[in-house]
Amino acid sequence: MNRVAARGSPNPAGQPSVTDPTSNAAEYTVSEISFALKRSIEDQFGFVRVRGEISGYRGPHSSGHAYFALKDEGARMEAVVWRGVLGKLRFKPEEGMEVIATGKLTTYPNSSKYQIVIDALEPAGAGALMALLEERKRKLGAEGLFDPGRKQLLPYLPRVVGVVTSPTGAVIRDILHRLADRFPVHVLVWPVKVQGESCGSEVAAGIAGFNALPEGGRIPRPDVIIVARGGGSLEDLWGFNDEVVVRAAAASDIPLVSAVGHETDWTLIDLAADVRAPTPTGAAEMVVPVRRELMDRVDDLGRRLTGASLRAVDLRRTRLIAAARALPRASDILALPRQRFDAAANALPKALTANTTLHARQFERVTARLTPASLLRTQAQLAERLSVLSARGGRAVAELIARRRARLDQVTSVFDAVNHMATLRRGYALVRDDEGKPVFRAGGLAAGASIEIEFADGRVRGRVGDEAPTAIEAKSLPRRPKTKPGPEDQGNLF
Repeated sequence: MNRVAARGSPNPAGQPSVTDPTSNAAEYTVSEISFALKRSIEDQFGFVRVRGEISGYRGPHSSGHAYFALKDEGARMEAVVWRGVLGKLRFKPEEGMEVIATGKLTTYPNSSKYQIVIDALEPAGAGALMALLEERKRKLGAEGLFDPGRKQLLPYLPRVVGVVTSPTGAVIRDILHRLADRFPVHVLVWPVKVQGESCGSEVAAGIAGFNALPEGGRIPRPDVIIVARGGGSLEDLWGFNDEVVVRAAAASDIPLVSAVGHETDWTLIDLAADVRAPTPTGAAEMVVPVRRELMDRVDDLGRRLTGASLRAVDLRRTRLIAAARALPRASDILALPRQRFDAAANALPKALTANTTLHARQFERVTARLTPASLLRTQAQLAERLSVLSARGGRAVAELIARRRARLDQVTSVFDAVNHMATLRRGYALVRDDEGKPVFRAGGLAAGASIEIEFADGRVRGRVGDEAPTAIEAKSLPRRPKTKPGPEDQGNLF
């Protein structure tokens, strides 16, 4: 409904005032303006052909319609394909594809947006971002960063989970909630921007930072890392295609799970990660088991172990019984020895009687030979034998004594030859000083010294006179001529 405002005078700038009652400007409602623009655009353009890159495509909505955008380097236009048309298209829209869309240009008044309602769609080649993405993928793949041999296995039960994501989004809440439901663990969050120019560098720094934590440090080192972000367009997720992010993920010593976007989204970090999860919630399910299921599994294994042990015991018992049945009875084993014992016991009295009889007969035969005459002969033979042995023993003892006496005489003669007493008996004397040591030279005695002189029949003590003999006097004494001792003469010791 059009309304006419009251006329008014112009303001100082020459324009009529909105509140001026004299103004004649028409007043419109929001809906009137929106629908007027809608009619103008539809009348002006009608059916058009638009070339652009598909962005933000997530597949058909629950209603069956498809909503996305067409863009180029300077602008962006919303697009919609109704359910009836979507089923008739020759090919389905795909994220990042450059297409030519034919349809009607219109507006959506509820959000003040213009959009194209597509009736036909045909491919026009890969978009610029997709071409860049494919080129980067080929380059990094040639370096081996996507090699399956580099993939690490996820730990079965991690103690610490590191999450690289925005701390304020719904993603971290979903991950924490899912971990708490399945198996509560210690979670470390490295806050980063998940969209924008600094997204790639911050995510790479988060991955490298977790890997730089030392084992046993104040901050626990994660056993597994989750890089997570919610869904979005190719532009929104572009930071996770950054080369620095891919290299950080490939160089991570800690197993890494990529959970970027929804299941239909993909980025280069998905190829470099050890495991790709379809959603952040799915990543939380991958890194930890279900605690209740694990406990049930342990209980089940315990029951199976107990049952297996009981069955093993029963099996061994059955085998033992079967083996025992196969063995002969003790009575059967002892039957033959018992029979032999009984037979021996029965034969023993007869054998003893026979043995006694035999020895008695032998004794009788020997007794018959023991007559007085035989005893006398035996006694004479023994006496003769004893006499012979006695004579032989006497001769042997006498010969032994003679040999010992001759040896004693020989030793005695040698002793006498070397004994100084024999020399003394020939008229010599042995002089000793007051210490009992022999004195061999006159010069060795001092005047007034005490001496002891030993003769063959005893010893006397004396003292050297006031004038002791000198060495000259000792030399002036006559010397006995040296004589060569004979074979039986041991020589003179003095």
